[in-house]
Amino acid sequence: MTEAPHIPVLIEPLIAAVSPVAGVWLDGTFGAGGYTRALLEAGAIRVIGVDRDPEVLSQAAVFAAEFGDRLTLADGRFGDLDRICDAQGIDGLDGIVLDIGVSSMQIDQAERGFSFMRDGPLDMRMERSGPSAADIVNSADEADIADILFQFGEERASRRIARNIVKARKSADILTTAALCEIVEQSLPRAKPGQPHPATRSFQALRIAVNDELGELARGLVAAEAMLKPGGFLAVVTFHSLEDRIVKRFMQARSGSAPNANRFAPQAQQIPPRFERVTRKAVGPTPAEVAANPRARSAKLRVARRLDAPAGSVDFKSLGVPPHNLRQGHHS
Repeated sequence: MTEAPHIPVLIEPLIAAVSPVAGVWLDGTFGAGGYTRALLEAGAIRVIGVDRDPEVLSQAAVFAAEFGDRLTLADGRFGDLDRICDAQGIDGLDGIVLDIGVSSMQIDQAERGFSFMRDGPLDMRMERSGPSAADIVNSADEADIADILFQFGEERASRRIARNIVKARKSADILTTAALCEIVEQSLPRAKPGQPHPATRSFQALRIAVNDELGELARGLVAAEAMLKPGGFLAVVTFHSLEDRIVKRFMQARSGSAPNANRFAPQAQQIPPRFERVTRKAVGPTPAEVAANPRARSAKLRVARRLDAPAGSVDFKSLGVPPHNLRQGHHS
């Protein structure tokens, strides 16, 4: 049994960027507990471990017992972290770590339906509630499916794939990852050596849509700004360009260093900086880390330190959050 899924990505540069670690931290994607363990071992007094997947928390009892009252587990999403802290009687945090996207633990479980590499039910729901990926591909309009594939997967053949999905479901519902993978593969040229699997972008897009991941990321950044104490750190690890773009724009805008998109436009009203960027550019993995943990290949780390200006509202559109939102009740 390999330990690779439990290796926290970019943990060494993350801990170095936020050292000395102290006080109360929140790990917004507890997963296998890798970031939480590193924070506690580096000096955090207490960590609130949050995860939206109930299976993750049910498996973490042994881990929690190891650290006693220094670790508190909580069910919730990024956007709930301010309410989670209120429930714990915490009025401010010294640091927040967010590891965006799906965990290796979830991908490795065929029955969760996240991966085209393992045949299973076409599900992809982190919380096991709400519309599944099968619900989308079997009931959404062709135009909506194409929008999801293009906006969340940057899939250039989105219309062709959507058309073939709608055509296939007329014969029988598309209920497994293998069935969807076959439709996508037949819609695209065969991958050349070294290229990603043809279904990579489509599966990513459906997973993001099912779980409203980009909207949740944006809400998590806003909640982090509200909950961090002056001097507190926000560290975010992303795995693809859509996520990184949102984090980059947020940290630029909230540090007063966002570029002016149009030099002829009126100067935007200046707001007091809420953050100071610790990492001026995204930090990537070393070749040694990629060799030890291939999941780290596309990872990027960005870190910012909270200043004392009061928190404020954020325009999600300016962060690059795509407008298409399938899940009702989660509009920005």
